[in-house]
Amino acid sequence: MGRRGGTMSDALKMELAKELGFYDTVKTEGWGGITTRDAGNMVKRAIEIAEQALAEQGGSK
Repeated sequence: MGRRGGTMSDALKMELAKELGFYDTVKTEGWGGITTRDAGNMVKRAIEIAEQALAEQGGSK
């Protein structure tokens, strides 16, 4: 099974890496240098942000 292209923008990934505390690793080693746990936490946080945005959209109608 091949890897699919991601849908997160580079800017969002960088913001999340800073928020979650592994931006320095990304800066020095690239995305391949982060742990599986860090990657999972990044996806989890992105989902939380998306869910919050959807909830706010639904509340404004």
